[in-house]
Amino acid sequence: MQRVRTGDEVVVIAGKNKGRRGKVLEILSEKDRVVVQGVNIVTKHVKPSRENPQGGIQKREAGIHISNVMLADPETGDPTRVSFQVLESGRKVRVATKSGQQIDK
Repeated sequence: MQRVRTGDEVVVIAGKNKGRRGKVLEILSEKDRVVVQGVNIVTKHVKPSRENPQGGIQKREAGIHISNVMLADPETGDPTRVSFQVLESGRKVRVATKSGQQIDK
């Protein structure tokens, strides 16, 4: 089970975007990277294609290493570690270590 999943609210804890927060758009598991909305914006030169006949320069989010983000606490919004807990039903859920709040619904 992953500590950070698509759709989670995360806080960047290191690098040029330190302190920024955003939603996880994509997880690149083979490279241990995540793509966060509005974080690590790069300019990419795009050749004209059938989907994009104009081509040109586009701004898009690039991946940042998963060790540079922490999950935002659902109660306070501060960065928190994640622990796991098994419920009575046998389901394994993620729990915010700072507040003890259950992250998975």
